[in-house]
Formats: sequence, C-alpha cells, structure tokens
Amino acid sequence: MIRIRLIYNSILPLDKDCLKQVQEIFRKNFAAVAKYADKIPDMLDNPFKYGYTSKIFISQRASGNVTGFALVLHFPEINSSLLDFIAIRKDIRGGGIGSALFEAVRDYLKESGSRGLYMEVLPDDPNIVKDPQLLKENQLRFKFYEQYGIRPITGTEFETPIGGDPAPYLMFDDLGKGKPLGRSDCRAAVRLILKRKYSHLVNQDYIERVVESIIDEPVRVREPKYIKPDFSPPAKAASMQKHFALIFGARHELHHVRDKGYVERPARVGVLRKAAEAAGLFDSVPLKHFGESYIKAVHDKDFVNYLRTVCTNIPESQSVYPYVFPIRRPERKPKELAVRAGYYCIDTFTPLSKNAYQAASQAADIALSGAEETLKGRRTVYALCRPPGHHAEKRSFGGFCYFNNAAIAAELFSKTGKTATLDIDFHHGNGTQNIFYDRNDVLTVSIHGHPNFAYPYFSGFADEKGAGAGLGFNYNFPLPENASEPLYLQTLEKAIRIIEKFQPTFLVVSLGFDTMKGDPTGTFGLTAGSLRKIGGQIGQMRLPTLIVQEGGYSLKNLRAGCTAFFNGIAESFKIELREIKK
Repeated sequence: MIRIRLIYNSILPLDKDCLKQVQEIFRKNFAAVAKYADKIPDMLDNPFKYGYTSKIFISQRASGNVTGFALVLHFPEINSSLLDFIAIRKDIRGGGIGSALFEAVRDYLKESGSRGLYMEVLPDDPNIVKDPQLLKENQLRFKFYEQYGIRPITGTEFETPIGGDPAPYLMFDDLGKGKPLGRSDCRAAVRLILKRKYSHLVNQDYIERVVESIIDEPVRVREPKYIKPDFSPPAKAASMQKHFALIFGARHELHHVRDKGYVERPARVGVLRKAAEAAGLFDSVPLKHFGESYIKAVHDKDFVNYLRTVCTNIPESQSVYPYVFPIRRPERKPKELAVRAGYYCIDTFTPLSKNAYQAASQAADIALSGAEETLKGRRTVYALCRPPGHHAEKRSFGGFCYFNNAAIAAELFSKTGKTATLDIDFHHGNGTQNIFYDRNDVLTVSIHGHPNFAYPYFSGFADEKGAGAGLGFNYNFPLPENASEPLYLQTLEKAIRIIEKFQPTFLVVSLGFDTMKGDPTGTFGLTAGSLRKIGGQIGQMRLPTLIVQEGGYSLKNLRAGCTAFFNGIAESFKIELREIKK
C-alpha cells in the first residue's frame, strides 16, 4: 500500500528520520549533485534564506521506510512552483510510486490555488546526449510527463548550456486549467528560477538573455513525441494523506446525564462529527487505547483511582452530585464514596455516574491518539473528545470535565519538544493552568470570559502568571461579558505573538464553540465568520497542531462553527504558499 504525506519541516523526530532516508535516496539517484542533499532540511526550515518555500512529498511503507520523494520549490511572487527533484529507491521497480508522488504534488498545488508547476528535464535529443543509457532515461521522463499533457517549452534560450554540460528543457504544467502559458508569466518564472536556484552558476547577463528570448505569446510547446493523441491519462496510483485527521469514539454515548438543565449531551459529538466530515478535509484515524498511566502523568493517582472506583459502584441510571465539600479539613476524607465526591470536585453540577469514568478515559485516549498522529507528521488533528476536560485539575473534576484531555496530550508532546496550549473556550481552562502552573516547558495561554462573571469564577485572572520555574509561562486574557469579534481577534493576535515568541514544537488548542452568540453558557457575540478568522490565525502559526474539543452547547452553533473553524485553517494553508515567513 502506498502512503504519501507531506513533510513541512525538520522539527519532528519522525520527520528527521524520514529526511535522512530522503537524502540517502537523493545521493544514490543524483550522484553528480549529491552535496545538494545536505541542505534539504535547511531548505524546509528557512524559506526566507532561499527565497522560496520547499516541500517534501514522501511515499512511505507501513514500516516507516521511505520509498520515494518529490522536492517542490514554491515561488510566492508568482504563486507557481518548480518540481526540483523526484526519485524512488534504486532497489524498487514498478509499483507506480513515481506516478503517485507526481499526482500528489499536482493535487496539493491544485488545492492550494497554485498557478502552475514548472519542471526541468534533461534533453532527449540523441545529437546532444551521446550516452545511450542516459538518453533512454531522459526519453522515459519526457514520455512520463506527456501522459499528463505536459511538453517542453520551445523557441527560447533556456536550453543554453552552462559550462560543458547540456542544459535541461523547461516544461510547464497548468494543473488542468487548460490555459496556455503567457509570455510574461513564463518570463517571471524563468527569472526567479535562474536567479534563486542557479545564481552560483550564472550571471545577470545570462539570466536577462534567456528571459528576453521568450518572445512567443502564448509560449510555444513541442508537439507530442511519445504519446498518441487518443491516449487516456493514467488512473490515480494513490491519494496523498490529507492535512487533517479526525479521531472520535462511541463510548461517550454511555455517559448521558438526562437531568434537567444538563447541556453536555451525546448529540454534540454527532453534530460535530458530521460537520467535520462534510467539510471534506479529514482522514478518519482509528482510536487507540493507551492505559491509565498516561492519565496519571497529569492527575494525582489517588484522584484517578477514586474516580474509577466510585463510578464502578454507582447503580445504572443514577447520578451522584457533590454536595459536601470538606475544604476545612482536607485530611479527613469522607469514608462514603458518594459523599467523598465533593472532596475531588469544584462545583455542584458535574455528576458522577456508572459510565463517567469509561467515557472520560476514552476521551483521554482520543486526545492521546490525536497526539500520536501529530507526532507521525500530520499537520492538524481534531480530537473530538467528550466529555470535555479543560476544567479538570491535578486532583479535581468539575465543569462537565473529569480528565484533562488537552493536558494529557500536552504532557505526551512535552517528552519530544516544547509545547504551547491555547484555550479558546468561553470558560477559563483552570485545569490546564493548574497542571502546568509551575513548569516552563509547557506554555499555557487562555482567552475567556472574565472570572468576575464567568465560570469557574476563582481562576483565569490576568495576574496569574505561573509559579516557580513556571513563572512567566502562564497567560490569561479575561474579556468583558459581551466581547465582540474585533476585540476577540485583537486579543488572539496578542496570544499568538506570545506563543510564537515561546517557539514551541507543538500546539494544543482547547476548542470551545461556547464563544458563539446564543450559546446557553456563554455571552460573547462571535459568529461562524468569527470562527473562520480564528481558525485562519491559528493555522498561520504553521505548527503541528492538536485541536481538542471542549465546550459549546448550541447544536446549531456547533454545526456552523466547526465547519467555519476548520475551513479557516485550511485557507491558511493556501496563504502559506503565497508568502515566505521571515
């Protein structure tokens, strides 16, 4: 099975290993320019240095072995790309890997709104290429591209040799638009390619001579040489892995509190899942079980054991609400388990039930599965968790939350690199703050309703900055009761600047749609359009991002907000190709 995915940079350990394999394949296929392979990771990480963004598409086996790659350079000024190199392992024959990689590149550029793709191919003219084996290889490349209707540009001096070696022909793929290449577009592309890729070999006079030789309008291309007119394009060999992954589970349905006024209901997941799937952005990823040790990495062992035990002993269809809070004598735990609920809870409206532990532990597994998928190189993963988690502290539950899904995932990330959490639920993520308050490897940032009027009331003030080693690594942005879109987006921009200054490897977003107008638990005035802009701003950080579902209790808002938010992130990917981030 061919799996194709995109490597954005060399940050993730998995991607570092894959890039080493790419470099190995490169050196064996392109021995004459083997040193070029050394700078590939730097090309991905420092686009401003080179004047173009670089993308590596890899084909990969289930074992993790890379079987081939395509290196694409994108020039934002002309919104067009150059297929710099494409190759498969020397020991692989057939299998359609080259076709699958090329099609993945084309699909990605089409979806991103790119204007076209240029390629350089060494001559197929026997008068120029005297080596029979090399001539045959070059001819096969031309034949391959002709299958897609791509032919070399003619009537220019692009093929003027540099030194003693023959120069390549330039080809252009309009990505299925059916529009001939214009002279001005071709000139702009040739100037950028020669200036930024070959500046160490050619001078400005050479560049201008080649550019000025492009005189036809539209640019002429060679007649088909290898493919007959009635030839049908090849069927797709494989599809590229999508940028987004969706993870969910069914066990949350067991946790259904039917008491009047309890708005955290199973229907939320169904609505969100349908909205996400309808957007057409996601691959669904199987849920994996991780075990209780990951939960105990952020929650006190005593608290976790209590939650598991008390839920097991509660009769079916019965809810236990905390009503006794032994804050004056915490060393005296009530002996009766049901009464002891208040020892671990922060409010009176988050009940324990027979299935609360099962649902909460699965929500943690969903977040962990999402984190693992992110570590495998996925750009954005949506962990559709229920029950939510950001109010669960080290040793307490509340606010419909039992285990802190976002914190559990952030803890896993922190073993690999610095992690930032951004909470954009209407309510302050007191649990996430509590868990990481004295740490400097996990940055916690929250935008929420001011605790003077919004739950949880005791946490989320602006002067809460962290403690000990964590001092200066916790930021709260409490907003007024009727915060508008402009104020919210301005605040988000401040939060993003803080996150970017921290330079995290990973980002965990606690996503709540209770910031939208009409939510029964929130008072902000955000709309679906606002959520689209928020998604766009978050996406432009260009970090491996895990989105963890928190609150939002209007089904109408969930449906509209989910679609808008992820479309906003998707739009940011297109913007990414049109600019170079310094």
